[in-house]
Amino acid sequence: MFFSLKDQVAIVTGGGSGIGLTVATRFTEAGATVVIADLNDCCEVAESLGCDSYTVDVSNREAMQGMVDHVVSKFGAIDVLINNAGVFAGYKTLVDTPPEDFLHCYRVNVLGVTNGIAVAAPHMTTGGRIVNMASLAGVTGCVDLASYGASKHAVVGITKTAALELGARGIRVNCICPASVNTPMAHEPGGELLLEWEEVMSPLGRICEPEEVAAMVHFLATQDCGFVNGQALTIDGGLSVGVNDRARRALAVSGGMYDE
Repeated sequence: MFFSLKDQVAIVTGGGSGIGLTVATRFTEAGATVVIADLNDCCEVAESLGCDSYTVDVSNREAMQGMVDHVVSKFGAIDVLINNAGVFAGYKTLVDTPPEDFLHCYRVNVLGVTNGIAVAAPHMTTGGRIVNMASLAGVTGCVDLASYGASKHAVVGITKTAALELGARGIRVNCICPASVNTPMAHEPGGELLLEWEEVMSPLGRICEPEEVAAMVHFLATQDCGFVNGQALTIDGGLSVGVNDRARRALAVSGGMYDE
């Protein structure tokens, strides 16, 4: 069966909602034994999916070690790690962003990834897979998201370094860089203009759905793509490849350059 995760043990951080929950659901359907690791208690959600759950703060290395020890003790292995847990600190210009916002994003988005890799990789055997959740804001600039973007740029760098260091053990590390995804985080107050801009600039005329991100995560988490390593894969509907005709016309009209 293509893209099967049968007999694979997978940890999904931030798996209690949004993209993480969609990934956990898809993995379960593909045959994996899934552990939802989340800051919030996800026992009921996990039980409804037939998953295990563990409450953990990904920014705390000791807590993450305890989670991994639990998984290995209960299931005997870790085959797949999805470092998905993430936060952002609202929409502010760079000059208006306080240091606390950078630290907030760093603790979860950066330390969460490095902690996950550090404690899980020693328990992975040849063929282990790690997928980190970065962002389009991790490979481009993004107005009003300096603290978030900085943390996601770090995730891309960590992914590439980990791929180099763990490749000799047959462990692949990749990250995904989605544009805005249709989850509650994307609809936080202050982000309305960004969503409107993405809908215009994307050739597909919409933002990404969580199921579409989960599909990419699933692909990278299987053995079917065993030579994909160290990559930051953009999933943005073509937004970053150039200006589509609809967007070009909208820009021209708004600037008084084009008469319908």
